[in-house]
Amino acid sequence: MGIYLNPGNSGFQDICRGWYVDKTGMIALINETIGTPDKLTCITRPRRFGKSFAAQMLCAYYDKTCDSGRLFDDKAIAESRSYREHLNQYDVIYLNMTDMLGETKAEDLVAFIRRNVARELRDAYPSLSGIEEFDATLVSAVEVAGNPFIMIIDEWDAPIREKPEIQCEYLKFLRTLFNSAATARTFAAVYMTGIMPIRRDGLQPAVSDFKEYTMLGPHRFAKYVGFTEEEVVRLCEMHYRDFALMKQWYDGYSLADIGPVYNPYSVMKAVRNNRFRPYWTETSAAESLLGHIARDELGLGQTIAQLIGGAAVPVDTNGFANDLITFKNQDDVLTLLVHLGYLAYDEQTGKVRIPNEEIRLEFSRIIREDRRPDTMRRVRESEQLIMDTLCMNMDAVATQIGKVHIEVTDPLNANNENALRDVIRLAYFRYRDYYIKMEELPTGYGYAGIVYLPKQGEPIPALVIELAWNQSADTAIQQIRQRKYPTALQEYDGDILLVGIHYDKAAPVGQRKYTCNMEKWHG
Repeated sequence: MGIYLNPGNSGFQDICRGWYVDKTGMIALINETIGTPDKLTCITRPRRFGKSFAAQMLCAYYDKTCDSGRLFDDKAIAESRSYREHLNQYDVIYLNMTDMLGETKAEDLVAFIRRNVARELRDAYPSLSGIEEFDATLVSAVEVAGNPFIMIIDEWDAPIREKPEIQCEYLKFLRTLFNSAATARTFAAVYMTGIMPIRRDGLQPAVSDFKEYTMLGPHRFAKYVGFTEEEVVRLCEMHYRDFALMKQWYDGYSLADIGPVYNPYSVMKAVRNNRFRPYWTETSAAESLLGHIARDELGLGQTIAQLIGGAAVPVDTNGFANDLITFKNQDDVLTLLVHLGYLAYDEQTGKVRIPNEEIRLEFSRIIREDRRPDTMRRVRESEQLIMDTLCMNMDAVATQIGKVHIEVTDPLNANNENALRDVIRLAYFRYRDYYIKMEELPTGYGYAGIVYLPKQGEPIPALVIELAWNQSADTAIQQIRQRKYPTALQEYDGDILLVGIHYDKAAPVGQRKYTCNMEKWHG
């Protein structure tokens, strides 16, 4: 057993001693690729989403120097037809790139890998002792061992994220290792995991032939990105935790064919501590959220405010270079935030949104600390709008909604009902200090509305806000009553403030387009 060659199963054994959620079904998907043209797999997901757990699991399963049957016989993988065929049948080369960066000077990283992997191969197979060159040692080791190797690279992108000055040499090493005729055939399968997808040189990945599964398109690995809702429900039932709060705080990464996906790190912390709070956003990260969103030249201020307000915004993910340096436009920044886990991406709509309460609080904290004049103005105006609403200052509310509408909507789509609903979200984007967004009212009949419930302990009424056009503000209130929207708040027994805002799209230029009416219901 070595550090880089055949590290054994002790890492996964320690994981299984804890409250382990069975993700071993992923092994069957890797088994399908062994010895095929699809044998190179790269799976990327945010930090603390179980990447190292998966790497340790694969080491334990494939490493031929240990017997891991007792670890896997009662797991999901045991149901697969390929289970026994590949269990502990390979030499495994395991590289944790984050650890390696800490063990060596960054400029010597590639030489460090070559030297230490070759040394452990020679120690395991003494007949290789006369071979010094890394590639030759690797090829000969496969012949001596009698089997091709499984290679597992954990945090493959750590050198690029933390030491971008060495990326050219590092990427060249990976290209040579996996794409050259001499060494490529030495691997039965390769599994790489990291935060960022493989860097792109133009339209092509810098290391070709890898099948990539990312937060933009996890495809058949979607079930293994985080915890599924079924898994979280089971955890909550086993440990008597509040599932509704778990969903509010840590859900939000909805993936095609899987549905809701939860942040696994935060879920486990909440289960252990029985406290719902930001856990994931308190962990250290190489990336600074403020550094990515504080880009005035890309026009991100308004977009971030829309996201904090609960809106989903469109993003073009094509053209992103998969690095932390090259940003041509705000789409690149938003795409990066998807990979980092700060935004959730919907493949069907092509839109991103803030996934849950934990991350929304982080965005709000960043906004509070941002001292740029435009950001501070937006924060002040949104806070004032909430106060004006609670004080039933109808003229002030109508004026501010109109101001936001002019600022944020395309003139060609200004009367679009979805655009008008986004106006409400953006205008009230600071609601999280006081409210939880309960639900959105349906659209399609010339109105758009949102319900905000006060947080526990806040002595303020719930808000039912409706924005309508070509009707009076009084009619907007009538719509709320007639559709009985407050009945959606069946378990809420506090006061409710109905807010009807009228937008007159036909008003001549220079005339006021907005009016507001309010009515308080007593619980």
